Amino acid sequence: MAHQRNGLALRRRAVGLTQEALAERMQVDRSTVTRWESGRTSPQPWMRPRLARLLRVDADGLDDLLTRRPTDDAGGYDADDPVLAHPDRIDLTAVAALRTRFDDCAARYDRVPSAGLVAEAAAQLNRIAQLAAGVARGRVQRELHTLHADACTLMGQLIWDASQRRDHTTAKTYYERGADLARHLRDPTLEAHALLRTCYIALYGARDARAGLSLAEQAAVTAERTSPGLSGLALLHVAEAHAMLRSVSDCERALARAELRFGDAEDDDAAADLVSPGQFGRLAGSCYLSLGDYRRAERLLTSTAEKLQDRRKSRAIVLGNLTLARIRRRDVEAALDSLSEAISDLETARGGGGLNIVFGAARELRPWRREPLVAEVHDRLFGLMTAA
Repeated sequence: MAHQRNGLALRRRAVGLTQEALAERMQVDRSTVTRWESGRTSPQPWMRPRLARLLRVDADGLDDLLTRRPTDDAGGYDADDPVLAHPDRIDLTAVAALRTRFDDCAARYDRVPSAGLVAEAAAQLNRIAQLAAGVARGRVQRELHTLHADACTLMGQLIWDASQRRDHTTAKTYYERGADLARHLRDPTLEAHALLRTCYIALYGARDARAGLSLAEQAAVTAERTSPGLSGLALLHVAEAHAMLRSVSDCERALARAELRFGDAEDDDAAADLVSPGQFGRLAGSCYLSLGDYRRAERLLTSTAEKLQDRRKSRAIVLGNLTLARIRRRDVEAALDSLSEAISDLETARGGGGLNIVFGAARELRPWRREPLVAEVHDRLFGLMTAA
């Protein structure tokens, strides 16, 4: 019996290809791609290197996408297990096991390429949604719906990141589903998190500062009573939106408010895992970069990069912005140092935000493109782009 290769289809969509577009580039019929994704047939061995390049995965990653396992749609559980067959029998212990698996997947976000997590996250999301639909009431249902909202938000994050922040529509669809579930649960923290993720698309994808500002303010107010940490994080993005709009006073007021909210956050804050030690410096540095205060941005970003040694995707963003601050101060040697570090992080854990900023920084190095060290960095970027 063939099993749907949901991960293969999700990966295709994540890199922005329709079935027709992939078929055209592979020089096959669309029906052939459909059969690959349904699990009825497999690509010939000689076709696989090209397919891997188009899907931006390595040979092992493609093998994972093509492996037909009965467990793929069950998020790591046996598809014949009694809980899946009889979702009305699920209890809190089973929900806790699902939560553990989800948390493990989410914890790997900042250490591995998002593309490598899409299939696993999709399988978990499908299973959680199926179970949530089969439970009528009670605490089990609430816990499942809460997990479903979290899984939707993570899926949107992974899709947007894996598409190098190009697939706004799919990511927003997942975020909106997460926000709707949160409203149904009357959970302001979950709702604020989904709103904040939608804000990121407006700010960093569409570059629409006013839309991003509105969403960030909404998230800050929504989380105000239940999660000072998340409210503070949203206020950092309020500040960044003001910086993009070149409003220094509004930006600095929002930064001050964010700092106060972080000061109010306790260890048991509902969104404690979303706020990293370098969060304030990362966003404040980005704000001053947008405002043209490059010396201040450099100080903040340098200290923040040192705090993020184990968070490669976040660190790549910080180092990319640090490179921009140094280029704009005409300190090319220091800029090349931070850019080289950023590329090293991205070679290990590719992230859409980091890639975009690093390539933007490289474009600003064009006046020095004949310098040997600049040419060397461009060669590394070309290799990164090819591998991506």
